[in-house]
Amino acid sequence: MGAKMTLQSSGIPHSVSELEDLAFELRSKLLHLCGTYEGAVHIGGDLSAADIFTALYHYGLDVDPTDLRNPARDRFVLSKGHAAVCMYIAMSMRGFFSYEGIVDTYGQLDSAYGMHPCKVQLPGVECSTGSLGHGLPLAVGMALSGRGRGESHRVVCLLGDGETGEGSVWEAAMAARSNELGNLVAFVDRNRQLMTSFAEERVVFEPYPDKWAAFGWNVVHIDGHDMGQLVGAIDALPATDSDRPTVVICETVKGKGVDFMEHNLAWHAGSLGAADLERAMAALEASHMKEPA
Repeated sequence: MGAKMTLQSSGIPHSVSELEDLAFELRSKLLHLCGTYEGAVHIGGDLSAADIFTALYHYGLDVDPTDLRNPARDRFVLSKGHAAVCMYIAMSMRGFFSYEGIVDTYGQLDSAYGMHPCKVQLPGVECSTGSLGHGLPLAVGMALSGRGRGESHRVVCLLGDGETGEGSVWEAAMAARSNELGNLVAFVDRNRQLMTSFAEERVVFEPYPDKWAAFGWNVVHIDGHDMGQLVGAIDALPATDSDRPTVVICETVKGKGVDFMEHNLAWHAGSLGAADLERAMAALEASHMKEPA
């Protein structure tokens, strides 16, 4: 049996400065978990997506952690499933369950908090994901189902840019536009790194926004670490009854906030000893202090 989860209430802050503080808290908790877990954590891509997770769970997603079966709720699909621990922590901060439960059981046998998200283990997870390139097709099916039932919720999918080298992503993109799924939104964590190389060294993605536009999507291109731009992109999303899906391409930095991890291929996944954790937290705190209010 998986660990028992306790739902907790939580308000939703709306100011950009509050969201920036929550993103700092999320990164801090990520680093501390990376410092206590005995195995490797996908810390680089977690840190690059932390601002996106914060903007979605504390601002963009219409979901009540105490009413998880509400048919009007927004659905979230984490296509880059290896960033699951970042999602878990964001969800805990939003009130879905306790952070302590993640720390105590993450990655253990029968834990609800696996290295990839599992729908049958963890309430609030809409899809079991981890096979890269599968999340957007699943989200298309969910959006099509909602449209067919006349529902007005959104389906939001977070992808890594590396997985958009998969053909299944572009089949799904074509299907989404063909079926006029304006209720579907994709966020792309465009950190430009793969597991062992920089993205453009292996796959030529550019001109990246033009590819999505060619498939008929509404394209928004932002700095994925600028909370104001993330909030603005969410606020400007077309109505769910529109006929074009939207992709928000978020330019990010792998390892964001920790100077020795940023742009460093060695930190796709890893663990932190006590000295490295202290060094990482000092870097994160310094980075947060530099951000504009």
